[in-house]
Amino acid sequence: MTGFKTPYGLIGRKLGHSISPEIHMALGNPHYSLYELEPEELAEFLSDTRLKALNVTIPYKLDVIPLCASLDPLAEAIGSVNTLVRQEDGTWKGYNTDAYGLRCMMRAGGLTFAGQHVLVLGNGGVSQTIQAIAKLDGCAALTVLDLAGTEYSYDDLPRFFGSTTLIVNATPVGMYPKAGASLVTLTDFPNLRGVADVIYNPQRTALLLQAEALGIPYAGGLTMLVAQAKQAAEHFFSRSIDDAKIAEIGAEMQRDAENIVLVGMPGSGKTVIGAALGKLTGRTVIDLDAEIVTRENRSIPEIFADGGEPVFREIESAVVEEQSAKRGVILVTGGGVVTQERNYAPLRSNGRIYQICRPVSELSREGRPLSLGADLDKMAETRMPMYRRFAHAAIENNSTPEAAAAEIWRDFCAYTRTEWAEFEHAGRA
Repeated sequence: MTGFKTPYGLIGRKLGHSISPEIHMALGNPHYSLYELEPEELAEFLSDTRLKALNVTIPYKLDVIPLCASLDPLAEAIGSVNTLVRQEDGTWKGYNTDAYGLRCMMRAGGLTFAGQHVLVLGNGGVSQTIQAIAKLDGCAALTVLDLAGTEYSYDDLPRFFGSTTLIVNATPVGMYPKAGASLVTLTDFPNLRGVADVIYNPQRTALLLQAEALGIPYAGGLTMLVAQAKQAAEHFFSRSIDDAKIAEIGAEMQRDAENIVLVGMPGSGKTVIGAALGKLTGRTVIDLDAEIVTRENRSIPEIFADGGEPVFREIESAVVEEQSAKRGVILVTGGGVVTQERNYAPLRSNGRIYQICRPVSELSREGRPLSLGADLDKMAETRMPMYRRFAHAAIENNSTPEAAAAEIWRDFCAYTRTEWAEFEHAGRA
């Protein structure tokens, strides 16, 4: 039986990667723990009167309802509870703060349920909230798909290709450590106007990366997570918290978790700038070429000599996928990483990508198999569109590595603040 740790916390079955304690710490509550419970432990655990308030996640958002003496009207209407607060008589009252978080997430992505033909993937606890809010907020039609085929199964997907205008993923498909998976292919939906995904790790799931590539407005789950926690804390302590706190916490968490990725021509200075950036930020620097050498136990020229470029690119893509799953690091890539389109998704899923720019005449060739004896002007002409395709910002390496690193960090911090601008002045207007 899971033992008591603190009066506040999160209950669920698997919580190894939860960042809820960090969010509640930022909200002023240092007494918040993770409680992993098996289904048979739930009732006994909740009987511990030392517990004052809890958040609830998969798979217990429905299971806790019979254990509550009362429900907030919204939680009762939705039929899903993600927040429990101990009452003076010792009983539990259930709330649903996912609804508030969901509306914040939709607003942050410029999305709305009003008038939309909504397709919800999954039918668990968070899906119940999505379905209820979609109806309350005026959706034109609502369809739910799940494995059990409660309403429709995924085999029925083609029936809704033409009518769907908004997709919301309420499943764990695409979540770390199995990032890269998606239940749907967005090009199948010709009238799609928006996509939302409740997953927050990775920052951009395979589903959201599809939306980004197609220019479809989208919203990710970190906003929902932070916003629902803010409202839960209000219930925990019976006090109001400024909505601007959502921006403050969310921007900081995104900044801490998102990777900085450096791409650019061989010899453009990525390695020395990455080192300077690591010193400036305190982040771990991961050189993907060095990781390849360690993994293969042979040098890059030896890999090229043994198997040629195709073999090297296969190895490189495997390392890209593996290392991109890390969070809050600096990834220094090889010059040719952009020649493989498959590398974009893992690098982008948790990262902002910067192109390091330097005149071709100043590029170093030392230790670079494809640069030795190559026409670098021709290589640059071929690769520049690829670098522009991958990168979100370009940094000129025309001064010191420290200056370039400082420019990257300024841009990165400004970018994360901009991502949360919707809430920054919410309570101060």
